[in-house]
Amino acid sequence: MKKPLMMAAALAATFTAASSYADDDCHDPVADWQPRDTLRQALAANGWEVRRISVDDGCYEAKGLDEHGNRIEAKYAPASLRLHKLEIAFSHSAVMPDDLERYRIKDTPKRQ
Repeated sequence: MKKPLMMAAALAATFTAASSYADDDCHDPVADWQPRDTLRQALAANGWEVRRISVDDGCYEAKGLDEHGNRIEAKYAPASLRLHKLEIAFSHSAVMPDDLERYRIKDTPKRQ
């Protein structure tokens, strides 16, 4: 009797956890997406060495290094290029950036 109850509780917990991850997705219509090269150029102008830009969960996912050699992985909404998520892996000798605001893309031109 306890086994089915535990199975049901585990299943409910799994579905609850899965639905909370759905908020990490981007939902921009593909017709509104800006080209990847626009994001690549904006990141390079901010000092990135862009290694890769791919699509993950409807977002652009950019991977590369900043000017201090810190590994960066960031997700951007593809229509607005608004920063959605940022992860920085600092090496032991890496310089910490003074502010994280510079990782946001500013004044990105809209696609026509």
